[in-house]
Amino acid sequence: MDLLGVLHLDELSHGLANLSMFPYFDMAHYIISVMALREQPGALEVSRVSPLACWFSSMLFCFGGAVLSAVMLAEPVVAPLSNSTSVLLASVIWYLVFYCPMDLVYCCAALLPLRLVLSGMKEVTRTWKVLGGVTQAHGKYKDSLLVMIAIGWAKGAGGGLISNFEQLVRGVWKPETNELLKMSYPTKITLIGAVLFALQQSHYLPVQKHHLMLIYTVFTVVNKSRMMLTGSSTSPFAAVESAIYKTLFTGCSPYAALTGEVNKAFIDNGTSSVPTSTSATKECSKNGTAGNHTPVKGQSGSHKAKEESENTEKTSCKKTD
Repeated sequence: MDLLGVLHLDELSHGLANLSMFPYFDMAHYIISVMALREQPGALEVSRVSPLACWFSSMLFCFGGAVLSAVMLAEPVVAPLSNSTSVLLASVIWYLVFYCPMDLVYCCAALLPLRLVLSGMKEVTRTWKVLGGVTQAHGKYKDSLLVMIAIGWAKGAGGGLISNFEQLVRGVWKPETNELLKMSYPTKITLIGAVLFALQQSHYLPVQKHHLMLIYTVFTVVNKSRMMLTGSSTSPFAAVESAIYKTLFTGCSPYAALTGEVNKAFIDNGTSSVPTSTSATKECSKNGTAGNHTPVKGQSGSHKAKEESENTEKTSCKKTD
């Protein structure tokens, strides 16, 4: 990229691309991951009841991305644990964070200046994990952009994507916390990175790899530091996400409109039928009253005619006598 060359950042991008993650950056990743597990509700109680379940959950936090990407690529799930040095280092950090006397390790790592540095180093490892997943998928599926994005996303944010399985290890089942239902900031930024690196790998994005690594790493580190210093959990893409969501995935539902029209028609018909039924009732009552009077008049007339006939017969009988 010419702009980075003008700013004399080309050497810095090459140095960052050749930077080794082991052991310091990996240690920072393990410390922040195990601390995140310890701060989960009920995790400290589980560590006292079942250290084995706590250790297994910690390994899923530390190596969850490698495990999930291995599952997706049909590779051995235990392959990420084959590196004994990394597993041993993560296990030592797990023990110190949970069981160190007087909680010295956790209390020191929880201090804001040190935690800020460790979180920034963890964001650096995120770049390498996403790029490693995209490169690994590109080696097997060269023409599949979607597979590269999925593997890069899984390798960079696998700990969050398999959080439901990790919770199940600790005896917790909360399916409503699924990352796909409500993605957290690390999951979102990892997905964006996977898309960018996959486009660069497929030559759709005209940027050199080491330049993109520098830009992505600086953005993630700076934004993570800003969020920690301000105590804000708002994603920097919140405005864009809201605009896209309102434009593409909301609006007037045809079913809602149809339901509203039916209800309106039903209400109109009911309202118009009320006076009709009332008037009909009134008419029926009038007709009923009139009908009741008519038979009475007819019955009184018949009684009078019967009385007159009886009187006529009596008179004729008297005359005959």
